[in-house]
Amino acid sequence: TRQRFKSEYVGESQDKYDSRDVERLFKEDALVEGYLTWRQFVVEDTLKMIDESLQWRKEFTLNDLTESSIPRWMFESGAVFLHGYDKEGNKLFWFRVKLHIKDAKTILDKKRYVAFWLERYAKREPGMPLTVVFDMSESGLSNIDMDFVKYIINCFKVYYPKFLSKMIMYEMPWIMNAAWKIVKTWLGPEAISKLKFVTKSDIQTYVGPEHLPPHMGGTDQFKYSYPPLPDDDFQSPICENGPIVSEDESDIKDIESESKETLESSFNSEQSLKPKKVYHITSYLDRGEPGRLRGARKPTTTFKGTLLDISPSEELRFGAKESERKCLIILNNVTKNHVAFKVRTTAPEKYRVKPSNSSCEPGASVDIVVSLHGGFQASPQDRFLVMAAEMESSAGAGVSELALFWKEVSKAKVMEHRAAQFGRKKSNCNCSNNAVKK
Repeated sequence: TRQRFKSEYVGESQDKYDSRDVERLFKEDALVEGYLTWRQFVVEDTLKMIDESLQWRKEFTLNDLTESSIPRWMFESGAVFLHGYDKEGNKLFWFRVKLHIKDAKTILDKKRYVAFWLERYAKREPGMPLTVVFDMSESGLSNIDMDFVKYIINCFKVYYPKFLSKMIMYEMPWIMNAAWKIVKTWLGPEAISKLKFVTKSDIQTYVGPEHLPPHMGGTDQFKYSYPPLPDDDFQSPICENGPIVSEDESDIKDIESESKETLESSFNSEQSLKPKKVYHITSYLDRGEPGRLRGARKPTTTFKGTLLDISPSEELRFGAKESERKCLIILNNVTKNHVAFKVRTTAPEKYRVKPSNSSCEPGASVDIVVSLHGGFQASPQDRFLVMAAEMESSAGAGVSELALFWKEVSKAKVMEHRAAQFGRKKSNCNCSNNAVKK
């Protein structure tokens, strides 16, 4: 597929595509595989799809599309955003239809807006499917823009193959039935099977109440606001028994007043006293015998980072037995300076980790123990993030110094390694594991 694309398409014109997209196509096997799979491994169809997709990426300047490229009012409207997960662990991509009004003057900006969110997610979670939720509550014909809907469908059919898990149509007014019959003709048999028409009474078949807003019968009190962009994937760490606040200057006093090095968090940009999910992390390191852990599973694979090598590279596995409810993460500092690190999560009430916010000396390693505690079970929604940044030799490693460091450090200097919980895995034997995939 690559060789034919190079000779039959790229050879025709060097300016047809963004060279960065062509380079990715020839480097990333998963990208080509995604196109092939979506076109049932018919190479001719796959080549046409790649051609259309890469032309679209150049037209919309996807590689250079930033937050400042989009009109601010679109972000402020809250008509489109990413938040929460379905029961299979897929990120939810929300379209609040009542906030969309058909307007030919703004349609191009709206398309770029959708592209911005999809590209942002694709870079953060490559290969991870999305579940689209069309929330049609309180909407009518004036909110339906068939050209815009067709574009959204095309994004998943052509531009982001294999990204669509399902498309949930919530409370579709009967008056829109005719319009959606037209939409179905654009989807094709495979995509039609991903369409789920639901009401308040059955939406929890696909999405749990903790990720649904109250008007859908859920308990998620999340309120979209801008700025900043909502980023609920990984929560800001604070002290174990401290208040639930976002990570700003007010956190420094809270952190200084606490002595425990455990982690709780809330959704970014939200200062609610009741978190959606809270994530604890505690240590089971045997201090009497350095380097030895009691009952924690040792990693066998390693992620090679610019600042830290992180083991395991892909999964934390939890079992049902008490001895299988602890996992070890090993961080190795591969720089000549101190490296600050911290652990974030999406399910703070389930896990304990220690240390969750500390630093590592040059060439040294740090053992972090993640334990699944209480009566909790690992679930598809649980995710982890290890953040690291190189420190100046004069910087301190105390709680207050670290808090100030993370407040001031440039995002461009922060190394991130992410993890996603895919739930309970079955095997041929009479046992099962829960896995957290990075």
